[in-house]
Amino acid sequence: MRYIRQTVLKEFGLDAQKKLTKASVLVVGIGGLGIPVLQYLNAMGVGTLGLVEADTVDITNLQRQVLYTENEVGQSKIAIAISKLKAQNSNTIFKQYNTYLTKDNALNICQDFDVIVDASDNFSTRYLINDVSVLLKKPFVSGAIQGFEGQLSVFNYNNGPTYRCLFPNMPTANEIPNCNENGVLGVIPGIIGNLQALETVKVITGIGEVLSGTLLLFNGLNQNYQKVKFSTIPNNLLVTKLLNSYGNESCNSIFSVSVLDLKEIMDKNIKIQILDVRTNEEYNEYHIINSTHIPLLELEKNYSKIEKSLPVYVICQSGKRSKIAQDKLIKKNINVINIEGGINAYRNLILIE
Repeated sequence: MRYIRQTVLKEFGLDAQKKLTKASVLVVGIGGLGIPVLQYLNAMGVGTLGLVEADTVDITNLQRQVLYTENEVGQSKIAIAISKLKAQNSNTIFKQYNTYLTKDNALNICQDFDVIVDASDNFSTRYLINDVSVLLKKPFVSGAIQGFEGQLSVFNYNNGPTYRCLFPNMPTANEIPNCNENGVLGVIPGIIGNLQALETVKVITGIGEVLSGTLLLFNGLNQNYQKVKFSTIPNNLLVTKLLNSYGNESCNSIFSVSVLDLKEIMDKNIKIQILDVRTNEEYNEYHIINSTHIPLLELEKNYSKIEKSLPVYVICQSGKRSKIAQDKLIKKNINVINIEGGINAYRNLILIE
């Protein structure tokens, strides 16, 4: 009875509903796009939903990320989302990945799902998801937004075109719009996210015509929809492994330096602040002299300890947590530089010297 309003549709029916129940969908990003995708797939009865997100709620999210409320600012997006989605549909199985999707974890995370939904906000993740989907032979539903516009397509569906068939190369940093100068009208992610949910349902159930080989362009100012056709480039289906790097092009990430670069800066006595985000135990075991220690889990409560007047270099044990810290700080308009390899690489450098 729960799904009667869609099972009575002769083009849908009980067979399509059963396919939804058995299906598993991974949604990468729980922001403006990911929220409507998750809410509607959950409501419609998709059996298993995976969520990938490491971010917390920021006050600037609320004009478009309508699942969150004012009193949840600073809290984990993934925890809030799963709590509310469970209240919406207690039959759904939820799998949570409180992390960002990276080349190191993407294959392990994505392999257990039937469809991948790209609801991210950066090119690095889109190209990573594309290559993972080709390797694992899984379709992925991609959406993107900017200003008053959005775009949508389904890639790698039944050996159809991939993301690289449409956009062969990742844009350079100079080609990507400045994140501080380009916003988005709050309702646009809702429109594109709902269309992503629709395409996901079509992929799972086989109803309708999937947007494979077709890019849908939407302009909210004049309610105009355009479709652009594109073809498969066979070589793009021959991915055998992930790249060593997918860049660092998101709005939440900027520059990184090696420990050698850091050592040269320190040797020149240039005034900087080194921010160590490891645990107390790690910091007490070994740390760079005069570094500022703020554990990652306590970062949001201690922004005042960061000296915005100085260049800030953030470090952890291996370079992973420092990237998360970098993302968080940039969202607070605190520009920081990540130290690649972390304390492990720094100690090795010192030992060599």
